[in-house]
Amino acid sequence: MDLILQPWPWYVSGPLIVLVMALLVLMGKRFGMSTNLETMCSIGGAGRIADYFKTDIKSKNWSLMVVVGVVIGGFLGANLLSSEAGVAISESSITSLNELGFSSAGSAYLPSELFSVESLSSPFTWIILIVAGFLVGFGARYAGGCTSGHAISGLSNLQLPSLVAVLGFFLGGLIMIHFLFPLIFSP
Repeated sequence: MDLILQPWPWYVSGPLIVLVMALLVLMGKRFGMSTNLETMCSIGGAGRIADYFKTDIKSKNWSLMVVVGVVIGGFLGANLLSSEAGVAISESSITSLNELGFSSAGSAYLPSELFSVESLSSPFTWIILIVAGFLVGFGARYAGGCTSGHAISGLSNLQLPSLVAVLGFFLGGLIMIHFLFPLIFSP
């Protein structure tokens, strides 16, 4: 059981990702999560409003099953297969986040200051979540896929646009964490 409760090293998880990607390539499929949002909108009837959502839903059923697997796997991993050791981040990161008002740094994967039920009573939290959600959704569609689609599927297929997108994701993340995050959350 200790083997399952510990983070897996790269030499175990990496080959498993390669195996999954090889199977997807052999089946002619591409992996990514943001496309599932498009599929869910199509299922919900968005095709009546915008032609963009008029897609063949049946061809994407397998991808929706991936979402179901991610949700179930995430729940099992968080509730049954996690040790109570906390989040493995550096002490300097914990100190920096504590200075910005995130007291849950190092003990929670998602900061309770933003993602708890109590935090939803703050209009500031709603604004942050709505703006961030819009930017992530718009960015994923503008880039032609999300981080998992480009970084895992696109790079494994040696796609130059995916390399550009992944570099952009990392650059954007660095700018956000080092420049914008302290401006937004400084006390």
